[in-house]
Amino acid sequence: MNPRLPFDDAAWEKSDQIEDSWLDLLFDEDIYNEIGIFLAEQNCPRQWADFKFFKSGGFNASFLMTFTDTDTGALLRLPLPGVHMFPEEKVRNEVSIMQFITKRTSQTMPIPIPMVFRWGERNESPSNLGPFIVMDHIDHERSMSDLLETPGRQSKQRPELNPDISTTRLKVLYRELADIVFSLSTLSMNLIGSLKQTGKSMWEVAYRPLTISMNEVVRLGTLPRSKLPTATYDKASLYFEALAELHISHLKHQRNNAIDSADDCRRKFVARFLFRKLVRDRDLRDKWISHEHGPFPVWCDDFRPQNVMVDEADKVVGVVDWEFTYTAPVEFTHAPPWWLLLEKPEYWTKGLDDWCAQYEKRLQIFLQAMMDCEEDYQTRNERLEESQRLSSRMRYSWDSGDFWIMYAARNNFAFDAIYWNKIDQRFFGSNGSDNICDVWKKRLHLLEHEEKETMEKYVDLKLRENETRLLSWDPDQYTLEYMAKTEL
Repeated sequence: MNPRLPFDDAAWEKSDQIEDSWLDLLFDEDIYNEIGIFLAEQNCPRQWADFKFFKSGGFNASFLMTFTDTDTGALLRLPLPGVHMFPEEKVRNEVSIMQFITKRTSQTMPIPIPMVFRWGERNESPSNLGPFIVMDHIDHERSMSDLLETPGRQSKQRPELNPDISTTRLKVLYRELADIVFSLSTLSMNLIGSLKQTGKSMWEVAYRPLTISMNEVVRLGTLPRSKLPTATYDKASLYFEALAELHISHLKHQRNNAIDSADDCRRKFVARFLFRKLVRDRDLRDKWISHEHGPFPVWCDDFRPQNVMVDEADKVVGVVDWEFTYTAPVEFTHAPPWWLLLEKPEYWTKGLDDWCAQYEKRLQIFLQAMMDCEEDYQTRNERLEESQRLSSRMRYSWDSGDFWIMYAARNNFAFDAIYWNKIDQRFFGSNGSDNICDVWKKRLHLLEHEEKETMEKYVDLKLRENETRLLSWDPDQYTLEYMAKTEL
């Protein structure tokens, strides 16, 4: 069984094609100069010293301008067409959460976040390139990932924790990361969703939670945008059910590379229907949802060592890339971070069991670092409620298996192997089979009649889809216009 549901190859090819073409466009002389003039005008009367294309990351392209009066610089950040499916929504949400975190953590455990100078819509940007953020550039030596990963990794190789890093060194670096994780956990709201600033120091949850998975199932899973969640949520179970429905919709709509055979299709539907059952069935739900009504802490889908900047002394000086940040169920925060090994379990070359074995070793060190963080917080603030301690809750989440429910809920393309290997037997008992590919047959009696009918309907549809390779894509309006203009 494939450990993950592959991306739709036709959509991936088109996404890469648009991204590459747009990045080439940025170096058109007129456009490049217009970007430079735009940044210079934003910082007038300061005199600029240098202007250059800074970098293209996973979701954004950036230009950097430095000035004669200071070592700091200004960064213009633009979402990549073909990669970001919701650029306007992304920019709006990111600016709001950056300002919220900066304001609300300044008195407790500050998280160093770039200051936003200006942000705007596409029609306000140079050459109408897209919605943008102008922010200060945090001078740094490297990322935390550079300190943690195996030396000598090539740029296109996936990251992996250095197996030879000492326990003492690892704990020091984990402690820097634990401080940020804990600080975020102290920020919460009464709803699940994305924030809107309503006053100088006031915010409310006003928009749906925009997640990485939502972006990726549209970009690489060919899910129509209309099938995505649109609400905010006042109960954790409602949000988890929305995520379960998203898994089902994703499988229904991905045009290419979704299934290998009729039984593969049935296996994937059974897993998704049973995952939804974990939320809908009150007795099952009570085993893993413990904070139904919140409050709901701030959660960043893309927080990881690669986005944590450090100085020459290896101290954190900045945390970047907040676009997929929202308030989420407490259970997300209570799960220990997946990134302790830098690599995700579905990409681990030695398999899921080895990932778990290696992760367990590193988890012990991270939890010690988190406990030190909690004690320091209590010393500075004189009081730390037991409910605020993450170390014991992370330990429980891992030991109980709640960690895997949270991971499966958030990761559409990794869902299948995680469900069958780490979730199914916990709730539905031993399957009596050594072949994980056949387990679904022993779970058919747990499905509702309507679910079985839906499954068989889509088995036929998916088999017919496998006969041809077509692009079925629903990108944002700007990307569609760009595709039409460049005939991509």
